[in-house]
Amino acid sequence: MGAVKTKRMPRAVREQQMLDAAVRTFGQRGYMAASMDEIAELAGVSKPLVYLYLNSKEDLFTACIRREAKALVEAVRAGARPGLPADRQLWSGLTAFFTHTARNPDGWVVLHLQARTHGEVFAAEVAAMRAEIVAFVTQLILDAAREAHRDPDLPEREVSGLAEALVGAAESLADRANATPGVTARQSAATLMNFAWAGLGNLMAGRRWTPPDDCEPDTGAAGDQTGRTSPVR
Repeated sequence: MGAVKTKRMPRAVREQQMLDAAVRTFGQRGYMAASMDEIAELAGVSKPLVYLYLNSKEDLFTACIRREAKALVEAVRAGARPGLPADRQLWSGLTAFFTHTARNPDGWVVLHLQARTHGEVFAAEVAAMRAEIVAFVTQLILDAAREAHRDPDLPEREVSGLAEALVGAAESLADRANATPGVTARQSAATLMNFAWAGLGNLMAGRRWTPPDDCEPDTGAAGDQTGRTSPVR
């Protein structure tokens, strides 16, 4: 194979071109199977140039994770526009999330599958991104609930658990949507809203589900095991 001929262009543009090729290759081939030769060929540059710009395969993968994570967080933040009612903010944020993961399926695979399974350093990069999204959703829920009924007894620790569950469900639905032809971002967002908002809507109104007094999870005793919704105090 002859040397790859490259046209002169700004370093930043060339680097993004390499990252585009790397995300596509890592996403479709997996981190272990992807080769720097493939990435260089897809980017239209020489392999030595990839090493010159991005040092190593590990550094290139890290750069891909950071770029895709930043883009996803920015998409979610831009989608959940402030000033909207709580349900509209959540709806628009979720729609932005699913739209972004649908438009960037290789980037989503890099973040949600490859980075999490190929070493603690890579996994830590994704964990930081996820923590930022969970914190954002936590604050959105807290602000909306406190505005809805002034000063409720609504511990941030509990709300962060709800945000974790919501983000986890969104991740699973993004995987499903990208693996299922015909599932749109709006459909995925609507599925999650229908699953989550009934409970969150009660929370916004000051009503929280609580287990019955006689509910002992480890006894298996017969009787009324139905939970109830009660005002937040």
